[in-house]
Amino acid sequence: MPRKARRAIGALGKKGIAMKKRLVFPLLLLPLGLVALGGWGNSVCRATDTPVASQVTSKPVLTLEGANKALAAALEEARNRNAGGAIAVVDDGGNLIAFQRIDGTFAAGAEVSIGKARTAALFKKPTRAFEESINKGRTALVGVTAMTPLQGGVPIEYEGVVIGAIGVSGAHSQTEDEEIAFAGAGALATPTSASK
Repeated sequence: MPRKARRAIGALGKKGIAMKKRLVFPLLLLPLGLVALGGWGNSVCRATDTPVASQVTSKPVLTLEGANKALAAALEEARNRNAGGAIAVVDDGGNLIAFQRIDGTFAAGAEVSIGKARTAALFKKPTRAFEESINKGRTALVGVTAMTPLQGGVPIEYEGVVIGAIGVSGAHSQTEDEEIAFAGAGALATPTSASK
């Protein structure tokens, strides 16, 4: 390395050390200043002083065990009536939890029963209400793709809260579909939901 280059590096080295000393001391004081001004964690990291409990809620949720209980009650009701049926149980978001199709039930019954259950859960009411509205002339409902407006889907409630729904398709009639669905939903009935 040439001599001039070594001298230039040496001079920068001495200046660099002096610069570091001037920067280190103020940087050490920065955390102390933040603490004196109210603390870093309290004012910078927290957007609100509202307790977390007021920002979050809890709700009852339909479990697989509960869905299977509703499904078993609906299957028993269908067999007692010597009816076929595809039976679907969904959570409150319309997501499938449990499903069975009785032997001999038409194949499309599977998709229809899931659609009925999903509609009852998402709209929080029996699907009969939509079929009746369409029959009374409100044909615009047919264009709502998020629903299956056919009788046979009913919400499942727990302590007055819709936690899911059950849909039935393929019994002897749409009225029987609904009655079988009510039998399934009733298996999880609480005093609040049973009295409605």
